[in-house]
Amino acid sequence: MIQTDVVIVGAGPCGLFQVFELGLLDLRAHVIDALPIIGGQCAELYPDKPIYDIPGFPTVGALELVDRLVQQIKPFSPTFHLGQQVQEVRKLEDGSFHLVTSTGTEFNTKAVIIAGGVGAFQPVLLRLEGLEKYDDKQLFYRVKDPSLHQGKKVVVCGGGDSALDWALQMVGKASEVTLIHRSAAFKAAPASVSKFKELVDAGKAKLLLGSVLGYGETEGRLTSINVTGIDQVKHVLEVDHVLAFYGLSPKLGPIAEWGLTLNKHQIEVDTEKFQTSTPGIYAVGDINYYPGKKKLILSGFHEGALAAFAIKHQLFPNEKINLQYTTTSTSMHKKLGVPD
Repeated sequence: MIQTDVVIVGAGPCGLFQVFELGLLDLRAHVIDALPIIGGQCAELYPDKPIYDIPGFPTVGALELVDRLVQQIKPFSPTFHLGQQVQEVRKLEDGSFHLVTSTGTEFNTKAVIIAGGVGAFQPVLLRLEGLEKYDDKQLFYRVKDPSLHQGKKVVVCGGGDSALDWALQMVGKASEVTLIHRSAAFKAAPASVSKFKELVDAGKAKLLLGSVLGYGETEGRLTSINVTGIDQVKHVLEVDHVLAFYGLSPKLGPIAEWGLTLNKHQIEVDTEKFQTSTPGIYAVGDINYYPGKKKLILSGFHEGALAAFAIKHQLFPNEKINLQYTTTSTSMHKKLGVPD
């Protein structure tokens, strides 16, 4: 059983900055995320996309923002629990919460902050009957170890940034690379699309416009996939590995069963504490709702700061909480490791 002051559900930018705000108030946090990596949408959906509305940064890459936030919270030594969802939440008689994740990890925490963006992200699956038995063997929705695909006949499915980025990465490493997309309209960065088409023209890769509608197998191995082109011509492609990047689907998931008041698929909060309808459970970032809500990262940062002060008051109601500034406070400098 892990004992902590606060459990943060969500390791995107708002969840990361929440660690910082809590740390300044001497509150320790554990962070849980359904994704296997830190960074939420910024890391998984658009790591190379520029963001223009972060104060102090005329432009900053999404993944760069995540890296800077991770660096910023290092003084507070948060613990991350990735690749798991909170499945059970039970409020105890003393007001604390007992949480259990999908991997069986258990927490006892004094407060919970939901910073889950628009929910837990799950990959959109390539839905062909029986194909799931090849998951993480020959069918992959994430690339964990690029060397695994070296020398293989690789088919990449999708037309977004992840599909194009990995198709480009595989050229020259895999024995064959074929990109399959359902139309000539790509959602990826135009530069990536142009670069891949240049490789196709040079005979170093293949591009097939159409949909995967079937597959072939021999002795328990995936050996081919069947593609119907946009011209209705049928193709059978020999394959060793399929990398499917159809995007990620946000789902509120088990949070929908926590008994919180919802507004459609968002969690209602107040604007003083960003507390939900359950005292001790807070929500910041895109997952919350209140009148005038704007789904901006900078709004989530503001919400996280106020939520941290509210939690500090919740846990220490008789303690006077003085607002201190990181520019001048020597105690803040000590927490952050700023040299004297």
